[in-house]
Amino acid sequence: MLTTALIFLPIAGAFWVWIVPWPTARAAGGSALLVALAELALWVGTAFNFDFGSSGLQDETSHSWFSDLGVSYTVGLFDFSLWLVGLTVIVSTAAIAYGFWTGRERMGVYLGLILFLEGATVGVFAAQDLLLFYVFWEAMMIPLYILIGVWGGPGRLGATIKFVVYTLAGSLLMLVAVIALGLSAGTFDMQEIGQSGSVWIFLGFAAAFAVKAPLWPFHGWLPDAYRESPPEVAALLSGVISKAAGYGFLRIALPFFPSVVADWRTPILVLASIGLVYGSLLAFRAPDIRGVVAYSSLAQMNLIIIGVFAVNDSGLSGALLQMITHGLISAALFLLAGAVERRAATGELGLLGGMARGRPALATVLITTGVIALAVPGSSAFAGEFLILNGIFTRGWGWAVVGAVAIVLAAMYMLRLISAVLHRDPGPAVTDAALDLRPAEMSVIVPLVAILLALSFWPAAITDHSFGGKPTGSVGSQFEAAP
Repeated sequence: MLTTALIFLPIAGAFWVWIVPWPTARAAGGSALLVALAELALWVGTAFNFDFGSSGLQDETSHSWFSDLGVSYTVGLFDFSLWLVGLTVIVSTAAIAYGFWTGRERMGVYLGLILFLEGATVGVFAAQDLLLFYVFWEAMMIPLYILIGVWGGPGRLGATIKFVVYTLAGSLLMLVAVIALGLSAGTFDMQEIGQSGSVWIFLGFAAAFAVKAPLWPFHGWLPDAYRESPPEVAALLSGVISKAAGYGFLRIALPFFPSVVADWRTPILVLASIGLVYGSLLAFRAPDIRGVVAYSSLAQMNLIIIGVFAVNDSGLSGALLQMITHGLISAALFLLAGAVERRAATGELGLLGGMARGRPALATVLITTGVIALAVPGSSAFAGEFLILNGIFTRGWGWAVVGAVAIVLAAMYMLRLISAVLHRDPGPAVTDAALDLRPAEMSVIVPLVAILLALSFWPAAITDHSFGGKPTGSVGSQFEAAP
């Protein structure tokens, strides 16, 4: 029942915020924040009671949905999916708190949509029935379309249309793949579906996950969506929603199609390697803060896919750790971008500079997050990237060389971002009237950075408590068929 509660508490909270006639917008927003905090407390309780020594499904609930088709409402959590649910809950709470503090228009509707998005995303990570997985996958997209299209920037209409076209194309292909796999297996229960050698069904799933990640060259929606979204929505898109794609590859593509994965590993690694270098170069050349973070997210998600398709202990553990680390980093950076934009009315790097002077909190938080993002030794990002490179090295040293080059580029674009915002001569958009981070902003962003620091000291909190201690243990022995 705990898994069901994690899914439907924020969804029920969304309807509660929408339906109740609140006296003020702040009252509606405060209620949404209370629901988010309750969800966070529920996840913490679930994690404390979780048996990390077991590689099997836990907190499972199953009820027949369409008995004739073998479709059921079946949800539960593996250890690796528990961490992704935790990432969702933490970033969603930060996004709701940030939206509450900034006082978004129609706050009840706005924050209710984020709550609905949170519940649907948790459903994606918890669903153990293919059709249910698809339902939550589509439900996850609906609030995003509205959040970007209504509350986005001046170019929100074009960004929303592009986002809808890309994601709808991927979703339709996945629907066909879900139906084909379920009917061929005689069940939609992900615990009972065996291995399939169908290339076309695999490609249907892979296309949807490639768009959502995004894997190069399926990233056309990303720049506009990240730039035009409100900062907290961009934090969710980059920090959480993109991780649903990594989870899809891990939970569906690898165990159900091991022989096809072995055949298609090289083409996917080629695309991911191109995306890793391409995203890093564009991040280095991006003229604004959001552009740097957006393209760095493209690069990091392609690195994560490289780790997943290494299909070994090191690569998979590194990919999971990097998903959690990057989710927290990108969320913190997008919220910091929003803080800078509120003070300077722009995120253009050429108009900024000198913001470290008289703003110690902003400087400290941005430098700390940036240093972790550039993967200095001892950081959680370094641990994740090292595990990925170690894992992919066993598939070929050339892949590891590409990854190492991209890590150097990551250091370059993050140092450029930090210098352009904090240490250059003040630009025309920066005035002495621009305040330091306020306590409310600190209360939202600092916890994300604190978690990153904790993971930097103890990355084994994730790697030693995932996959039952061995990647083949959690997702299934099907991995062993992928050479």
